[in-house]
Amino acid sequence: MKIQALSTDKVFSSLLSSPQGITAEEATRRHAEYGCNEIHEVHGRPMISRLAAQFTHFLALLLWFAAALCFLSEYLHPGEGLLRLGVAILAVIFINAIFTFIQEYRTEKAIEELRKMLPFRVAVIRDGTECEIDATEVVPGDLVLLREGDKVPADARVVETSRLTVNNAPLTGESDSKQLTEAPSESELLESENLVFAGTLVVSGSGKAVVYATGMATEFGKIAQITGKVVEEVSPLHVEITRVSRIVAIIAVAGGACFFLIGGLVGRGFWDNFLFAIGIIIACVPEGLLPTVTLSLAMGSKRMASRNALVKSLNAVEALGSVDLICTDKTGTLTQNRMTVKTSWSPDEDGTMARTVAQLCNNVTVTPEEVKGDPTETALYSYAARQGAVSGERLGEIPFDSERKRMATLHRMNGKLFVLVKGAGESVLPLCTMLSQGGSASLPLDNATIPGLQDRLQTMASEGLRVIALAFKELDGLPAGDIPEEGLTFAGFMGLLDPPRPEVQQALQDCHSAGIKVIMITGDAGLTAAAIAKDIGLITGDPVVIEGHQCAGMPDERLREELKKENLIFARMSPQNKMHVVSLLIEEGHRVAVTGDGVNDAPALKKAHVGIAMGLSGTSVAREAADIVLLDDNFASIVHAIEEGRAVFENIRNFTTYIFASNIPELIPYIAYILFGIPLPLTIMQILAVDLGTDMFPALALGAEKPSPDIMQRPPRPKNEHLLTKGVLIRAYLYLGLLEAFAGMTAYFYVMYGGGWSWGQPLATTSTLYLQATTACLAGIIVTQVANVFVCRSPHTSLMTLGFFSNRLVLVGITTEVVLAALIIYTSLGNSLFGCAPIGADVWILLIPFAILMVATDETRKYFARHNKFF
Repeated sequence: MKIQALSTDKVFSSLLSSPQGITAEEATRRHAEYGCNEIHEVHGRPMISRLAAQFTHFLALLLWFAAALCFLSEYLHPGEGLLRLGVAILAVIFINAIFTFIQEYRTEKAIEELRKMLPFRVAVIRDGTECEIDATEVVPGDLVLLREGDKVPADARVVETSRLTVNNAPLTGESDSKQLTEAPSESELLESENLVFAGTLVVSGSGKAVVYATGMATEFGKIAQITGKVVEEVSPLHVEITRVSRIVAIIAVAGGACFFLIGGLVGRGFWDNFLFAIGIIIACVPEGLLPTVTLSLAMGSKRMASRNALVKSLNAVEALGSVDLICTDKTGTLTQNRMTVKTSWSPDEDGTMARTVAQLCNNVTVTPEEVKGDPTETALYSYAARQGAVSGERLGEIPFDSERKRMATLHRMNGKLFVLVKGAGESVLPLCTMLSQGGSASLPLDNATIPGLQDRLQTMASEGLRVIALAFKELDGLPAGDIPEEGLTFAGFMGLLDPPRPEVQQALQDCHSAGIKVIMITGDAGLTAAAIAKDIGLITGDPVVIEGHQCAGMPDERLREELKKENLIFARMSPQNKMHVVSLLIEEGHRVAVTGDGVNDAPALKKAHVGIAMGLSGTSVAREAADIVLLDDNFASIVHAIEEGRAVFENIRNFTTYIFASNIPELIPYIAYILFGIPLPLTIMQILAVDLGTDMFPALALGAEKPSPDIMQRPPRPKNEHLLTKGVLIRAYLYLGLLEAFAGMTAYFYVMYGGGWSWGQPLATTSTLYLQATTACLAGIIVTQVANVFVCRSPHTSLMTLGFFSNRLVLVGITTEVVLAALIIYTSLGNSLFGCAPIGADVWILLIPFAILMVATDETRKYFARHNKFF
């Protein structure tokens, strides 16, 4: 049954309703049959599932494994401090999981608050009486009353209208409003002029409509179902962290196995060797990496929020920085979603009559606060009123309809009668016989002047403007019948456009500089989309416009070729078309961000690597499907967020280098202890003090490093460029780590030999000399890690260029590190917890040159790296 093709009587009979609506009893029965009129979030993940995921990702599993080894080692060889380390690792897992969960939960609550901004109560007729009910109680067959400003609660067939005009942009993406009729229509569902759809807005007029679909059966609900079935892309950061965890696991296990074999070769027993291997594995696991990544992403999320981008998933922070292609909606994102008269033309000098027609042949509602009504009429009225208000008494009207494509009114102005007409050029021009020359003067229209007007009309239309023709006719007396629309005097054209946001042009230039391609995918007309794209600099040559029906019928191989072209625009796109384009772009290797605000955008938003929904104009379905919500609906905010995302990736790599570097000075003392029989230079608890104590705050400070000045002048990182590269591993393990280990072991032997120890001499673990020696080793790591913070701020930029004080959090982190070190080394509580003893100033003086050496050698390396000579 095509509900749009039925007459009004048949609509009522087919839906078992009537002009008096349905009865309350029948409404109750249908509510039980059809359920609540609401959209089920079929794609939502339960909160318990989200919480569980924080305990089961690969890096968390690696830490679970490390904790289990600690407990096993403590069981086999108690008293080594591994029990405390195991408990500390478990605490890291739990604290990190809960923190991440709370961050995402708080964002969900923010989205929930946005959802509460939706209505709503609905006016319906039941038992012949108007009443107000919750939108969720609307059922098929309900007779709904629609008035200006209402949101349509369900899909319904219009049966009575008084200039009822609806904007379907949330569903179709089209910015044009549509005046509806109760007459039958043979058009397709979404193009029918007698249907209203859930979630759309009544911009002017009023009417009645019979509901034929509610909840998930509406067009809104169908798109929500498509969205729920979309398989989300895994974020690039999730892939990278998983890869880092696997590399660490391989290095740790391989190192443990290797030294197990070496221990056997030097004659150590099986269980001693086994415990030794466990120690190697634990020392290789960067326990502080997980919380540092999480806190860094949280800080990035906070910075994005300050720039009007609300992050729903922490991984989306970095994912946005990796995108190389943005598929953007037009209306409300690139444009202001506010129709404006861009240009006007009149055959007379001042255009007074054109402005009079625009102002009076109009059905807007004017209040002291605003002008309300159809966007086109609002724009015409506002433009004309700014030039000077006119007044007149309206005596009659022929409303606009889609067949006539014009509107006519009869007005009395200054004692004279006028017919005022506005509408499409092709509808109004044939009715004109005269050309206005100002005031009452006019010239006849003839074959010489008409082509000029038609050319002007075509020129304005080719610029993507919605052209409104304006005309009038003075009458000698009141007409006996209908308002006469023949013999009009042409007064002028007005060209309207939804103007671009002022900051969009610069934002697009920034995208171009950053190597990010932008493709417009809109539900609007191709001509309008191309005009806007040219105006804002999105395209620079002839546009390649592909409309929805062409996209649907195009083979994938052909579409893949089209996607490689420049100046590409997709127009009149359905949700399925849009999602298909996004899927092909992802298959082609692009990292794709998609923006949108309508229900029709939701499937593509979810399919993309990063979905970006509009917070102000966006529908709840779009916001639920997205990863990021723009609080100001501004495309420029996306560019700012990309900059933050790129900085986050750089910062994660920098503090990963920093954290990994400290693994080597933790590992080498353990190896020396096993292979050379010296007293253990660094205890398990001192390793814990570094990994989850002194290292944490400087690493977090590295996560807050500002974006590099040239970060948006670089292309997006290649898809095959990883977080943990061979260069990062070499720098962390074989260069920075070895320098730190050298400093720590030097301090250890300095104290040992200074205290009278000789090689091979056993030493009690409770002796003051031993405690001071291990403390000296710990101090060596801490001092060189202070230098390492400055070294790791950038892999290439000199510290002289960055400045010592440009990241104040680094100074705060170092201060915290020094304070923690002092508490560990010089307080009785710190000594008892971490097995330390106070050391003299001579040890610190010995270690300072190592810090200077580290900074100096890395500055030299950076110099050669910048000049592409080495490294």
